[in-house]
Amino acid sequence: MGRLEGKVAVVTGAAMGNGWGISKVFGREGAHVAMLDVAEKVFEAAGEFEGQGYSVSGHKADVTDLDGVRKVVDEVAAKHGTIHILVNNAGIARLVPFLEMTDEVRDLHFNVNIKGAWNCTKAVLPYMVEKNYGKIVNISSVTGALVADVGETAYAITKAALWGFTKALAMEVVGNNINVNAICPGMIDTPMVRSGVEAIMPDDPQAIIDALASGIPMKRLGTPEDIGELAAFLASDAAGYITGQPFIIDGGSTLPESNLGG
Repeated sequence: MGRLEGKVAVVTGAAMGNGWGISKVFGREGAHVAMLDVAEKVFEAAGEFEGQGYSVSGHKADVTDLDGVRKVVDEVAAKHGTIHILVNNAGIARLVPFLEMTDEVRDLHFNVNIKGAWNCTKAVLPYMVEKNYGKIVNISSVTGALVADVGETAYAITKAALWGFTKALAMEVVGNNINVNAICPGMIDTPMVRSGVEAIMPDDPQAIIDALASGIPMKRLGTPEDIGELAAFLASDAAGYITGQPFIIDGGSTLPESNLGG
């Protein structure tokens, strides 16, 4: 029996990266996983997991469109009876210096990273309230609340906002036997990170990956499956007495007081 046997989960931004890793671990742990993404690639990812024997379904959905999200969520709930787990993972990061950032780029971050989580929670939460059971996991970041790099103002604002959203929502639904927690990744080896690195050094992107890894106490970037393992724990009944909390998963990158150790 897997940790999530018999549960129905909705995972957003599931076509690649952390959403892909979360979907993979959830499927392995026995959940039916409704994989949502704005990209057509979500169907390819779902097909890959189906081929591995997991119970998954791919759905194209734009998290910024509440009506569209509700349509997909209602279809999943109608087919599988309800929805037990929501992972708000869909997100974007565009690194632009503050004085050069347009309002359009700023608003894109707000719409996907904050409004997206808001919309998906609005669509799923009624099913959890009805059943008096649910697990919501918001994918935040160490960026914003703990650390930041140049060009991350919009991204940092939105990821820090998810900490507040997590805590406030947890208080609202604690009486409905619904747990709300956040995962705050550090540097994870995802296609988003890889594309950013390739833009900086197209001739040798691995050199930057290696340099990033050397600055992390564990000497490696995290994997999407690492995020999936933590998400599976928070989505399971083993985490039943935990709510409103941010969980940092960064290989120890926020630990050093200076750059002298390790």
